[in-house]
Amino acid sequence: MQINKDRDWEALYLANDTFWDHGEASPGLIDYLGANPRLSPGQALVPGCGRGHDARALAKAGWSVTGLDIAPSSVPLAKRLADEGGLPVDYRVGDFLSDEPYQPFDLVFEHTLFCAIPPARRDDYAQALRHWLKPGGLYLAVNYMITDDNGEPPFSTTTTELEERFGETFELLRRWTPRSYESREGKELMNEWRLL
Repeated sequence: MQINKDRDWEALYLANDTFWDHGEASPGLIDYLGANPRLSPGQALVPGCGRGHDARALAKAGWSVTGLDIAPSSVPLAKRLADEGGLPVDYRVGDFLSDEPYQPFDLVFEHTLFCAIPPARRDDYAQALRHWLKPGGLYLAVNYMITDDNGEPPFSTTTTELEERFGETFELLRRWTPRSYESREGKELMNEWRLL
C-alpha cells in the first residue's frame, strides 16, 4: 500500500530540480484568455504559482494578480521574471490550504495544483477555495487526469472526484480538453466553476 505524502517543494527549488516547470504559461489558460476577451478582469489568485508563468499571463490580460507558493525560493524567481516583463504581480510565500485569506478574489486559477495535494488533504483544498473566492467568483482549473500514482505527486484524479469535491458549492460552467504541453496532450481537463 502506498502512502500519500507531501513533496518537499522547497528542496526541489533549491536543487533547481523543477521538472514540472515548462517555462511558459499553461496553454489552456492562454487559449481561455484569448477566447474570453470580454471577461472583466478583477482580482486573481494563482496558488502554487511556482515561477509565476500563469500569474504573468493573467497580468498581461489585465488582471490584478497575486501569486502564492509554499516554497520560499520560488517567489524571488517569479518576481524577477515579472519585473523583467514589466508586469505588476504580487508574489507571496504562503500556504493556500491553511493560510487565512487576506482578501477575497474574483478568480482562482490553478494548473495541476489539485493533483499535487495528497488526497487526504483535498477536503482542505475545497474548503480553502471557498474561503479565497468571493461569492460568485470563478474557479478555473487545469486538472491532470490520471488514475494511477505511486504515492507521490501527481496523485490520481477523476471527474467523479472533482464533482464530489466541488459539485455542491460550485456550479460547473464548462469542461473541456485544453491544449496542453506536448507531454500532457490528452491528459488534462479544464474546468470552469462558479462559487454559489
